[in-house]
Amino acid sequence: MKEDGKDKTWKDKTGRKYQSYGVEQRLERSELEKDEEEREELKDKKEQSTSSLSEESETGQSSTNIQESGSETAENDEGEEGEEEVEFDLEAQIEEFRRQIEEEPENCVHHYNLGEALAELEQTDEAKAEFERALELDEDKAFSAIIHFGLGGLYYHEMIAGIQGNVVRSSVGLHSQHKAGCQIIEVNDDDYEAPLRQYEDAIKMLDSLQADEEIVDHVKENAPRQIADIYYKWASDLIDKSRQIEVYGGEIKDVKQSLQYLKKALELSPNHSQAQLMVKYARKMLQEGWDI
Repeated sequence: MKEDGKDKTWKDKTGRKYQSYGVEQRLERSELEKDEEEREELKDKKEQSTSSLSEESETGQSSTNIQESGSETAENDEGEEGEEEVEFDLEAQIEEFRRQIEEEPENCVHHYNLGEALAELEQTDEAKAEFERALELDEDKAFSAIIHFGLGGLYYHEMIAGIQGNVVRSSVGLHSQHKAGCQIIEVNDDDYEAPLRQYEDAIKMLDSLQADEEIVDHVKENAPRQIADIYYKWASDLIDKSRQIEVYGGEIKDVKQSLQYLKKALELSPNHSQAQLMVKYARKMLQEGWDI
């Protein structure tokens, strides 16, 4: 179906683009949590680094970051919808999506919408199951980009707010309790690779996405930013792990690996101020040792 020269198929099938609402709300929630962590991290790194590094930290804090960009995207979308914006009764919406699935069980859009609604209620396992079912049913790959993006959001939120997120909140910032003899944090690659794969697949599927231009742009702009943030977090965790050693040199490989991840983050998001600061910090660790 065409309207004003744009493909409205996705918008018509979902009604008021519920899926866009769900993605952005969860993205905003993750970004708020991430903002708090990064403010603490920058503050602590500034206190423990040299005076020159402290000045760089202040510069990094004043720079525009991707969390602000993500929030602006959500605000812009709300403004563009204007009078169409409505409050969702999630419980009622979930029942409606379930009814639609009963009527059209092979319709991937209904499963996707249900997945977004369940994700809003933080029913993560059920939401994943619906997203995965939607992917199975989307044989033409017409909606796979936005479905992968939704799955990426679930895994990303788990990474930030789940077990790995707790590790970061307790360890990032190089707090004084992280001394030799403490338990070394095991950085599990799967925690980072899971959302990375989904966001990368979302980008790969963009060309076949049959959606309103707003949704296409949302995935195109935000998937790379989320990937950059994942690489930054991965690098930050490796550096944190490397500090929990007694003899310098035992974890040099982790810091070197973190620099590779930071390079990828900056390729995708050149203005990522936290990644810029972390690159300088990691290089200083390699040059001067772990007591900086």
